[in-house]
Amino acid sequence: MPTFLIEKNIMVPLRDGVQLATDVYRLHDAPPAPVLIARTPYNKEGILGGSDTFDIMRAVQAGYVVVVQDVRGRYDSEGAFSPHFQETADGVDAFAWAAAQPWSSGVVGAFGGSYLGGTQWLPARENPAALRAMAPSIAASDSYDGCSYQGAAKVLHDLRWVVANIVPAEMARRAARGEPLLESDTPLDVDGAFTELPLATHPFIREYASFYLDWLAHPTPDDYWLPASQRAGYTQITAPALNISGWYDIFPWSTLQNYTGMKQSGGSEVARCHQRVIIGPWTHMNFTGSFPEREFGAAASAAAIDLAGIQLRWFDRWLKGVENGIDQEPPVMILVMGVDEWRTEADWPLPDTRYRPYYLHSGGGANSLRGDGALSTESPGDEAPDVYLYNPLRPVPTVGGQVILPGGNAMGPRDQRAVELRDDVLVYSTPPLEQAVEVIGPIELRLFVSSSARDTDFTGKLVDVYPDGRAMILTEGILRARYHNSLTEPELLEADTVYELRLDLWATANVFLSGHRIRLEVSSSNFPRFDRNSNTGGVIASEPRGEYRTAVNRILHDRAHPSHLLLPVIER
Repeated sequence: MPTFLIEKNIMVPLRDGVQLATDVYRLHDAPPAPVLIARTPYNKEGILGGSDTFDIMRAVQAGYVVVVQDVRGRYDSEGAFSPHFQETADGVDAFAWAAAQPWSSGVVGAFGGSYLGGTQWLPARENPAALRAMAPSIAASDSYDGCSYQGAAKVLHDLRWVVANIVPAEMARRAARGEPLLESDTPLDVDGAFTELPLATHPFIREYASFYLDWLAHPTPDDYWLPASQRAGYTQITAPALNISGWYDIFPWSTLQNYTGMKQSGGSEVARCHQRVIIGPWTHMNFTGSFPEREFGAAASAAAIDLAGIQLRWFDRWLKGVENGIDQEPPVMILVMGVDEWRTEADWPLPDTRYRPYYLHSGGGANSLRGDGALSTESPGDEAPDVYLYNPLRPVPTVGGQVILPGGNAMGPRDQRAVELRDDVLVYSTPPLEQAVEVIGPIELRLFVSSSARDTDFTGKLVDVYPDGRAMILTEGILRARYHNSLTEPELLEADTVYELRLDLWATANVFLSGHRIRLEVSSSNFPRFDRNSNTGGVIASEPRGEYRTAVNRILHDRAHPSHLLLPVIER
């Protein structure tokens, strides 16, 4: 039996003298081997146990040295934590250190999910000599777009991340150093952080996570974000990547962007030709395919497809040179919901995709599930607009979807009927389908809108309605209306003027079965997935609650204003 050797808290020096605490897992008296490295802000002590997505001890047994490191400013590492922005240079130094050790063969692969995906992509932009392959899972493609903001609206999963994951550890570090802690009557309340208005005044953020104030201060994709943009460095990245995500993850669109962006612009032929993507019916934290309101079957789990083993085959090919055929397999592997089966495809978007418009219809009363909203492939005629009142202090609640929220039934596929009973949610549905409709690919919603406000939000949600009435969310999106022309240059609305908006609803893979309905929901809030638009046109992050205003919003759908959902339909 091989003997495992675990070396704890090796202090690895960086170029500026800061030292990072690092653990090394390897076989005793083994020859030099390729290194797999994960760099984490979540405490390296908690990464050892095997999981459905990666197993350190299995990797060591397979002939790898595994290195796990606390990033700068976290747990046993030195320095101050500056999320994302610190990881390019620090990662380059960590890769070089690992490659130079006597137990290393000189080549490095990187693995890990969420923030750990960023600690792969960001240093990869510098083309480190030793980095030969990556396996980023549930990872962002840009620290602004899809990570901190979506459709120019502030996403709030990063606020939960800060309050739940970053602040407590920072408080513990300061206490251990004997430094005074903030004296505040405000408790460290994760759920309560969402209701704090304005966000920028939350005392725990200002004291322990001031970097979040910078994120709030940059609501557009300006140059501030470039040092932390994974996609900005595609042309310099030479390592092939195995990209992993879930349809209900917070980063499926980012994962697909990393795949397509690297295929188009990667910095080497190997990187361009050998990108791969796997997407299952998973959330950011649940890789089982099993949810309280939806079961995708035993074959849908990461364990069932041996996701950990797939990653080891990937590293065997690119770090050991093993001709195991993984580089010859179809590059896209997705679970198609509805039929709940895995498929492999030649590319993404699927080469035989046809984009079909589904037009919004009503007699002017699409408000709620009880309204007269309809969805069909027929162009609209002379139809009255749908009107609703958006009150930011009474926002439409987030129910499942691509979020991070507490509770076993908070994320992923959820029944939307309770939301659809609200009069500020417009509901448009097809009749029961006579034949199945297969929808796989990116989804866009084009709306003709007007508002009484200088600025407001518009949201869209794609839903699969079952014959028994269950309305299961698939994907959704948002656009902050002041950015109707450009995400970089806001332009406030003229009251009651009609604008055409294009909402990115990200992507899905779902077969709407015979007897099901395709449904679209339209509204102006989705909280706490996104922050609430105050409707004033002001700086939302710093506006007090008393400044918030209601907005009368209209959705037009007539001959001159053919609002429609553009679905990627597969017909084979």
